[in-house]
Amino acid sequence: MAVTEPQIIEALRPVEDPELHRSIVDLKMVREITIDGEAVQVQIALTVPGCPLKNEITTRVTDAVVALDGVAAATVDFTVMTDAEREELRFSLHGDPAASAGSQAAHGHAEGRAIPFADPASKTRVLLIASGKGGVGKSSVTANLSIALANRGHRTAVIDADVWGFSIPRMLGIQRAPTVIDDMLIPPETHGVRAISMGFFAEEDQPVMWRGPMLHKALEQFLTDVFWDDPDFLLLDLPPGTGDISLSLASFLPRSELYVVTTPQPAAQRVAQRAAFMAEKVSLDVKGVIENMSWFTGDDGTRYELFGAGGGADLAQRLEVPLIGQVPLLTPLREGSDSGNPIVATDPDGEAGKIFAEMARVIDEDLRPTRRYNSELKLL
Repeated sequence: MAVTEPQIIEALRPVEDPELHRSIVDLKMVREITIDGEAVQVQIALTVPGCPLKNEITTRVTDAVVALDGVAAATVDFTVMTDAEREELRFSLHGDPAASAGSQAAHGHAEGRAIPFADPASKTRVLLIASGKGGVGKSSVTANLSIALANRGHRTAVIDADVWGFSIPRMLGIQRAPTVIDDMLIPPETHGVRAISMGFFAEEDQPVMWRGPMLHKALEQFLTDVFWDDPDFLLLDLPPGTGDISLSLASFLPRSELYVVTTPQPAAQRVAQRAAFMAEKVSLDVKGVIENMSWFTGDDGTRYELFGAGGGADLAQRLEVPLIGQVPLLTPLREGSDSGNPIVATDPDGEAGKIFAEMARVIDEDLRPTRRYNSELKLL
């Protein structure tokens, strides 16, 4: 029996756009279907010219169509959405920024689209990864922890909020810039983690010399103009210290959880506590301490505490929060961060991989906030 166009449409309905994670049928990307005996040709409208995942779409469409009885071969050709179609798509996925701006202005808030993660009904847990000083491996912790949370089946995203010292794209191994659909940014994804960073908009050797207001606006755009699609976890890699960016994020995301990264040495621990004290002053919830570079294991199996011992535990005790993990000093961990091959992705069953997996479990289960809803699904 010859295949029919409705059968092909139904076969394509489970096929998702790899960036938007929505059915290509629901996104109105399927344009024409031509049936010639047992040969089928499907025309797909790409969201933007030069779509970086065009080959992936071809594979997904072809596999879905040739699986049907009565189809021996399937080919895919492409067209591109018009500006009006992209505007409609952006509106359906991301809403109307003008309406959001008007709503915020009416309530005395800043201009621009509403920040979805600030909504009390948002189910996204926002994790601020902070440190008092640079050089403690905060970004490496952020990158690997995000993958560990994704490995637990969670939709996970990262904002590289270290505008001056951005490094998340390199550490995650992201090679392409975000896709732009009618001023809506689609963050690139790797290892199950979506990410946005100033590194997509500036060269690595280009200094970002911005003052407070520009930094504030850039962070707001990362939160509002990016199609995050309601992740379970949003991690923000903060710059070291307690400056403008940290204060801006405290005002943008008042329900955030803050995790402090330190090394074992007492001097680093004393500096790290400033980030925690800053969080307390702006009413952010400090949830835990992560100690990095805790030890180095020699070829003889002996542990060497190169940076001292006890700093993480002392800080956790002082802040009255748990020490949720101690990460060893490993050459593959450092090499993976430099090469874009995070150790949690390349060696999840190794020493560091298991430690990050346990930290993700603690955050996911033991430190999960308890929230109650009334019959109208509003937070109590």
